[in-house]
Amino acid sequence: MSGKATIIEVGDHDVRVSNPDRIYFPELGATKLDLVEYYLAVSDGIVRALRERPCMLHRFPDGLAGEKVHQKRVPNGAPPWLETVRVKFPRYNRHADELCVTKPADVIWAVQMSTVEFHPWNSRRADTERPDEWRIDLDPMPDCPFGTVQRVAPVVREVLGELGMTGHPKTSGGKGLHVYVRITPQWGFSEVRRAALAFAREVERRAPADVTTTWWRKDRDPTSLFIDYNQNARDHTIASAYSVRGVPTATVSTPVTWDEIGDLDPRDFTIRTVPARFAALGDLHATIDDHAYSLDTLLEWADRDEKAGLVTPEEKSPDH
Repeated sequence: MSGKATIIEVGDHDVRVSNPDRIYFPELGATKLDLVEYYLAVSDGIVRALRERPCMLHRFPDGLAGEKVHQKRVPNGAPPWLETVRVKFPRYNRHADELCVTKPADVIWAVQMSTVEFHPWNSRRADTERPDEWRIDLDPMPDCPFGTVQRVAPVVREVLGELGMTGHPKTSGGKGLHVYVRITPQWGFSEVRRAALAFAREVERRAPADVTTTWWRKDRDPTSLFIDYNQNARDHTIASAYSVRGVPTATVSTPVTWDEIGDLDPRDFTIRTVPARFAALGDLHATIDDHAYSLDTLLEWADRDEKAGLVTPEEKSPDH
């Protein structure tokens, strides 16, 4: 039984939530309403993570047991207070009016539409073609333990520190770690991606036993940690801070401090545990917008590596 619809008051708006008792996460017995209540509990954080960004929705209309739908376009019939941003896809001569979150009610509307995961662009509505967020994705290969992530994270922090930058880490909701850095929105996706590759190569030089930047998956050591610089390519998205992941245990991509990375277990962060953590600590990414950094030094590193023949055609191309 999924139960009768319920009305949730979210700020100035009422959101009707249908089937509130439908089980979404079988291992926790968590329902659609539990998911709504989770996002309400972390509303300040999730809105900060999504604010003004085009956002792709990962929807599970029948819960995790059913099919996952990747939805870019806001459907007809959305409430008039819901905001969108138009993004274009020149290769296909198409466009999409994607969700543009500006308030908690937008998030709860998306959950009513069976959204579990929120995947925003790294650019904002003011100029969708110039990212203001550089994403460092520490992506473990299949046989790479989380201990490797824990060893490499301080190296990432060290290189950022030498660049005069502050990175904001979060768990991926899986086995990995993401670090977000605010940048001035003056470069296109290709240049941000070049800078991300140059940074990844520097981390690889300092931790060669653990890190790979090898492009082709088949050529990577399955025990290595891949720094996925391609997450900075246009229209590539990853789960935002505070996004629940579409897995039976309802893990959450959770902001963490650098100092706690060495001792944490990412499986501990779920919709059952993160609200209390948020209430106690607040949003650990609350200051992420305070400073935006230049990519000039990283682009100089990119020029150096390319001139030295260290970058393959696949790595150069933003289409990969």
